[in-house]
Amino acid sequence: MANSTQDIEALAADIGDKIYIDVAKWHLYLSDAHLHTTIAEQIYPLLENKSLTEEQVQDILRRTKVKLGGGKTELPLLDLIPDNGLKDLMALLEDHS
Repeated sequence: MANSTQDIEALAADIGDKIYIDVAKWHLYLSDAHLHTTIAEQIYPLLENKSLTEEQVQDILRRTKVKLGGGKTELPLLDLIPDNGLKDLMALLEDHS
């Protein structure tokens, strides 16, 4: 259990430092948005089982809602990460597998 906790924390740190939301060309890294741990916790079991696909990652990002405007609206995280960010995330996950 301790190893998986450390692995999730390491994965979350990498995701938080490298992947960002793009809003009007302003980059908000997932660590600053407090989303990195949530994403890592959902992705880690798939990495551990060696069954991770890009479609699964997109589904996780699609199901993760980001509140905007003080909660007036919500958008899927997938819609806020640029295409290059998704490619970077997949490369990062490959490095962790």
